[in-house]
Amino acid sequence: MNTGIQNINMEKDKNFDDLALRFQRKVYGGLKGRIRLAVLKKDLKEFFRQALLPAGDQPLNILDAGGGSGPFSIHLAKLGHRITLCDLSEKMLSQAKNRFSDHNLADRLDLFQGPIQEHRSNKHCGYDLVLCHAVLEWVHDPKDLIHHLMRLLKMNGMLSLTFYNLTGMIFKNLLRTNYKKILEKDYAGSPGGLTPTWPRKPEEVLEWIACHPFQILGHSGIRVFHDYILNTKDQDMEPDTVMELELKLSRQLPYRDMGRYQHILGYKKKETAIKIAT
Repeated sequence: MNTGIQNINMEKDKNFDDLALRFQRKVYGGLKGRIRLAVLKKDLKEFFRQALLPAGDQPLNILDAGGGSGPFSIHLAKLGHRITLCDLSEKMLSQAKNRFSDHNLADRLDLFQGPIQEHRSNKHCGYDLVLCHAVLEWVHDPKDLIHHLMRLLKMNGMLSLTFYNLTGMIFKNLLRTNYKKILEKDYAGSPGGLTPTWPRKPEEVLEWIACHPFQILGHSGIRVFHDYILNTKDQDMEPDTVMELELKLSRQLPYRDMGRYQHILGYKKKETAIKIAT
């Protein structure tokens, strides 16, 4: 899961400096993290195979927006692609810098510390691929964020967007008999915790995307059943079988819509330019 993007309103949106190490351990690591990466790779392989092929003389220019320590983009850098990693958190960026250096990939990484809304793509005249993973649920103005991400894409550029699913959050609380939270619509995470501030309704996110000349190619659920196994000891049993079933069910209804995260993958339509006032 990637994090750290923040709206210009610093008082409302999330900086992960104080949670960087915990985030790395609890979210990026373990079977949860492997399932996330597997679903993302599966979707890219089917709809944007170029990103998973050796770059050769034509590397893609990729923006990892709110990329944290770069757990997904580092795989793309290993194939020869060029990564710009943007994050508000200095500690997250330091982790990313160290990881890329450890793999001798420092020359393929550019770092930008600050809100993604302040990042401009002048260097590359638009990105071939923008990754924005697990960010919408931490920002106060998600529509504005999507607006800006579309601007950063070149024509026919691809956007890989994941977000924390409110439907899944409600269902898990029902299973835990946390009925008061549901009745009071108390969905926000506690301060200092890893539960997102603003879980998103998939239908709302799809409406925001529909405001742009954007063609959705793939829609998947990430962890469609793993997180609902209430006994945490059982969650890591038979990991190979869990992975196989997660991938098999990731696009099948109704399982897709129960995924704790949703993944939307598509491209900016060529026929219509996006004009955004600056």
